[in-house]
Amino acid sequence: MKYQVLLFYKYITIHDPKAEMLRQKKLCQKHNLKCRIIVAKEGINGTLEGLTGNTQAYIDEMSADERFTDIHWKKSVGTGNAFPRINVKVRPEIVTLGLGKEDIDPNATSGKYITAEELHELYESGKEFYVIDMRNDYEQAIGHFEDAILMPVSNFREIPDKLNEIEHLKDKLVVTTCTGGIRCEKASGFLKEHGFTNVYQLHGGMQTYIEKYPNKHFKGKLYVFDGRTVWGINTESPEHEVIGRCRDCNKKCDNYVDCSYIHCRNPKRHFILCKECIGENGKAYCSEECKQSK
Repeated sequence: MKYQVLLFYKYITIHDPKAEMLRQKKLCQKHNLKCRIIVAKEGINGTLEGLTGNTQAYIDEMSADERFTDIHWKKSVGTGNAFPRINVKVRPEIVTLGLGKEDIDPNATSGKYITAEELHELYESGKEFYVIDMRNDYEQAIGHFEDAILMPVSNFREIPDKLNEIEHLKDKLVVTTCTGGIRCEKASGFLKEHGFTNVYQLHGGMQTYIEKYPNKHFKGKLYVFDGRTVWGINTESPEHEVIGRCRDCNKKCDNYVDCSYIHCRNPKRHFILCKECIGENGKAYCSEECKQSK
């Protein structure tokens, strides 16, 4: 691998988020890495890309800090242009569930970890269990676990308002899943706080499962929040299934586009469209209103 992408997070008290933000910027500059990193009092959440040797040097320096020694690093092949720049920000939370003062502290309340191997065994066993996909609907559109319950949300902070969708599972074995695990830390804790009795969360997220079991019980590709947009392993294999559908012609497709109208504010401005439906002019619009407003 010439370029490598790192996906990571850690819920840990950071007493001075601004100082950590400045340290992260210096680390990325030192190792010639481009990134998107969020620092908050509750922890750190990041994705970065660089040459493989440089990403390993970053891991080594982070692991020397006792706060971050046990980070679960998710590694995947990069393209060299996953991020345009170094982007490190301080935020109130590293992932927002929108509960304000009632927010979940994953260090105090969260579901039990289940490994990729254990989840695979569950699927193979035929036992009763329920996978709950805590990602946004546009992420689910191109890939998800087999028979998963896809939470009908366009933003993670909508999860509390959709609890009624899964309340009938309070006494069942449920496994919360998301891209790298960070959202499930809070989502699984939220379920426990609301009476769910047998809650697990997939350790390392979907990416870890796909790396170990490509084209098995996870169908399609994984949506990622960098320049690649979609990611998968062995996608040329006959076992690989394309899950996504073109918005216009319903053809199987996993090509995402953004509305071409520069002033578009539609939450659904990011959607799947095949190259044939985009047309020769390369323009795509989320609505007739945007098309007319261009």
